[in-house]
Amino acid sequence: MQRLSTSFILGYHGCDRRVAEDLLLNKAFEPSKNDYDWLGSGIYFWEANPVRGLTWARELSQRHQARPDAIQEPYVVGAVIDLGYCLDLISARGIEFVKFGYQDFVEFIRDLGTEMPRNKGGQDLFLRHLDCAVMNHIHDVHKKENFPAFDTVRGVFLEGQPIYETSGFHEKTHIQICVRNPKNIKGVFRVPVDQLEIG
Repeated sequence: MQRLSTSFILGYHGCDRRVAEDLLLNKAFEPSKNDYDWLGSGIYFWEANPVRGLTWARELSQRHQARPDAIQEPYVVGAVIDLGYCLDLISARGIEFVKFGYQDFVEFIRDLGTEMPRNKGGQDLFLRHLDCAVMNHIHDVHKKENFPAFDTVRGVFLEGQPIYETSGFHEKTHIQICVRNPKNIKGVFRVPVDQLEIG
């Protein structure tokens, strides 16, 4: 979509320590393909926010304790990411592009005669079924029309409670990166312990 932002960013991926150690040994990242992923299918990172990456891994560990693939030891690894050809939802052009993609998706669903997916999951709409479907639809259309594929998708999210009464700042506000082209992950590194502390 554009290269208006600095191309290289640092992203942080929350996961199990065993997975992190494999990634540090150059094992490939496993893309997420949940139908509720906020930015569609891909490999997820918290931009410039290692604490949030670790916090997310801890939250996921507690939420899914009974699952066999649950995170046993929450951990976070850092990565150098080239945004490349980025669908950037921090920009006006990116937002307009996704608005158009949504309108196209509405027509697509109408033609199929199926029910429109819905975002749900409380105030933060934790389960983003609609957003995920719209993003994946955009990528599918690009592929069918032989348009260049997006390397990454980037979005900012106001999440959590306001930090004080009438505040526009929220506890878990973050920028999320969804990497669709693994070649745009240029390196993985261990996060220094002092970068995982608040204050």
